[in-house]
Amino acid sequence: MFVENASVKLCNFDSRLERMATRMNFLLTFVRGHRNYPKAWLEDAVRYDLVKYHPVKKDHVDPPFTPSKVLMIYRVKPFKGNPYWDKETLTKLGFEEHRNNPVFAKNTPEICAMLWKIKHLIKVVPVKLPEKLPEVDGNTEFWIDETGEVRVIGKLDPARLQATLDIANSKKRMRHKTISEKLRLQWLLGNLI
Repeated sequence: MFVENASVKLCNFDSRLERMATRMNFLLTFVRGHRNYPKAWLEDAVRYDLVKYHPVKKDHVDPPFTPSKVLMIYRVKPFKGNPYWDKETLTKLGFEEHRNNPVFAKNTPEICAMLWKIKHLIKVVPVKLPEKLPEVDGNTEFWIDETGEVRVIGKLDPARLQATLDIANSKKRMRHKTISEKLRLQWLLGNLI
């Protein structure tokens, strides 16, 4: 009885060791990022510098495409929690930590290399210019959609523009910081109770 139980336990132990050995072999032979293409795939591959592209059909031709000269870049992930080199790249591109405004950049190889390093933190939208650009002067107003389309809204009225600038730069205008400071001082004096 004792011998039979011991042999059963040894068999179970041996099978567990074999399973562990096969798992260990898998873990030891697994190399991240290693790709072996089958030889049949290599014949169909089209190379663009370091990139291999496998077209669906052999006679596939890419449509003519003119790349945008300007890119609109949105930050979709926060600064916090990223390594310092990603934060430096975001700062070089013009992103600020606490503001999420889009940044416009030229479509050059240097900028694209920087964007590739932080591709997990951003969204890139090519800017599409209209067919016929109107005459540009100081009063022409433009709008850029989230899709990257530039729309010409029209011309600003010079009198209205001047009135807006006068109000923005007026000394009588109460700003949020000034209002909050005055209210805080009144609270401390007991005038707001």
